[in-house]
Amino acid sequence: MNTVKSVPAAGKKQKAKDRKKKSRHVYNAVGVLTFLVMIFPVYWLVVSSLRPNREIRSYDQTLWPSSITFDNFSRAVSYENFGTAIKSSLIVSLTAVVGAMVMATVAAYAIGRFRFYGRRVFMVVLILVQLLPPTAMLIPIYLQLNDFGALNEYWGVIVIYLVSTLPFATWMIRGFVINIPKELEESAMVDGCTQMGAFWRIIFPLLAPGLAAASIYSLINAWNEYLLAYIVLQDNDKFTLNVWLTNFTTSRGVDYGALMAASTMIAIPVVIFFMFIQKKMATGLTSGAVKG
Repeated sequence: MNTVKSVPAAGKKQKAKDRKKKSRHVYNAVGVLTFLVMIFPVYWLVVSSLRPNREIRSYDQTLWPSSITFDNFSRAVSYENFGTAIKSSLIVSLTAVVGAMVMATVAAYAIGRFRFYGRRVFMVVLILVQLLPPTAMLIPIYLQLNDFGALNEYWGVIVIYLVSTLPFATWMIRGFVINIPKELEESAMVDGCTQMGAFWRIIFPLLAPGLAAASIYSLINAWNEYLLAYIVLQDNDKFTLNVWLTNFTTSRGVDYGALMAASTMIAIPVVIFFMFIQKKMATGLTSGAVKG
């Protein structure tokens, strides 16, 4: 009797395994299709940067260039103000990221560790502020920067980028702070550390995944932003890389090859930075998912 009963049970288990296998294949196919759709614009950007201009302007396009040339990169690098554009982007982006990380870490630690009046309201305000894109407040921002004399100054753009990324970075790092046991700080303070000493020696090193996730978000936001930098910075020798790209569009037409090559080179620093911190970033993105 046991043998007879075990046959249908084994059949059900096999059917369940087959269904799981089929569903896994479907999910894999959807994942691959999604990846191809997302990666295709990047692929086309890189391939177009390697095509001759005559092939880029041709109506007969192929997935792979018939001939590869690096002349587009040569023209992009030799274009006027390329070096100053790199300097401007580095100054603005790195300063904004470092400033945002310092302020966000301090704010996140205060929100995550201390109980004070208006704490919950402050956290709600952080989310509401993040919902407002800076471009929606472009006119008030422009008028304020003009009053402070920040137009055509690096620090004007830095302040905008820092403020625009600060709410999200604070919220993300705060989710990581609350998952660090308070007993670690208390033990350090029993051993003679001050509150600030316990923070720098114990808590801050443990915040590395959260800082990595927040910093890559801040860097992408600052490195890729175009409109605000175009409005605030008015001299060619202060243009960031994204604003500098407009130089390839002239009254005589668009130099698509050099434009694609320059865009490819602009994307490389963020990709390299992401490759270095991707493991810590993955940990940071899920660090605040349990407690909150």
